Amino acid sequence: MKYQHILATQAGGTQVLQLREDELPEPKASEVRVKILAAGVAFPDILIRMGKYPGIPAYPFTPGYDLVGVIEKCGSSVKERTVGQMVAALPQWGSYSQYLCLPEQEVVPVPEQIDPAEAVSLVLNYVTAYQMLYRAAHVKAGERILVHGAAGGVGTALLQLGHLLHLEMYGTASTAKQQVIASLGATPIDYTKEDFATRIHALTGDGVDAVFDAIGGEHFYRSFQALRKGGRFIGYGFTLENLRGGDLLPGVLRTLPKLAYWSILPNGKHAQWYAIAGALIGMKNRHPEWFREDLTKLFALLVEGKIKPVIAKRLSLEDVVYAHELIESAQIQGKLVLLPHISYAHN
Repeated sequence: MKYQHILATQAGGTQVLQLREDELPEPKASEVRVKILAAGVAFPDILIRMGKYPGIPAYPFTPGYDLVGVIEKCGSSVKERTVGQMVAALPQWGSYSQYLCLPEQEVVPVPEQIDPAEAVSLVLNYVTAYQMLYRAAHVKAGERILVHGAAGGVGTALLQLGHLLHLEMYGTASTAKQQVIASLGATPIDYTKEDFATRIHALTGDGVDAVFDAIGGEHFYRSFQALRKGGRFIGYGFTLENLRGGDLLPGVLRTLPKLAYWSILPNGKHAQWYAIAGALIGMKNRHPEWFREDLTKLFALLVEGKIKPVIAKRLSLEDVVYAHELIESAQIQGKLVLLPHISYAHN
């Protein structure tokens, strides 16, 4: 039996992404073969395609950070998972595909009544937001937060989870994205028209309790200035511009000493880096039990209707180049999802 998947043939632009057809893979004894119903598209996929992400496989390989699907076949030693069960996973690559074989311990059960596109929105974006709020910043009910890129996948997740904590929320975005931020209960700040740190102090007096920043570079320092005494800064990414043409890992390594220095200054503020994945500093690798626990909690919140992922577009595998172009041009509000078993032109 044949299946379709996307191959990144080499590091480079979107032209390296090719739709291929190959023989269906067989699961090893401890693996399950998952029929992928939804795969997320996110900024880390762009870095992976460009070869700027640490630990990626040798080219050619299939990108795709997160997925939700149904177990279609189990290896001979699989004990806890069963055929027909819906599951989620964060493999970091391999998800731009109709099928993928994964170790049994890497998949997390998904409640059957959940829309796969909404479910996959939780795997990377909402777990990242949840862990930054609770496990990194230790945000408490009623505190103030500032979210950069607040209309994006992680940004909208932070605002929805922050709303459940009754936080006083502020979010930066361009003019066209202000409405979605306001609809999620935050005060929008248009970074194209005003300095966000100055605006935060004008609105709050002494600043916010926590800032979440995936911009990088000097932007991190401005975010640190937006904190009140005792506030917490969480950096979790870089724009391509702030990577200065380099790879992600050197960018992180350059940043960590700065964050450590800021944390020892006599102002009570604390700064740290957060990463959901990665061999050295990824939360999932260091605490795999937290990933499963947090994702399971988020699925429960989705079933209860307490969170509702913002889906930017649902696209087919054939639209993967278009999907990457949307991410790179920062045109997305919410989560971009590929549906590998559905074929239609984008609109």
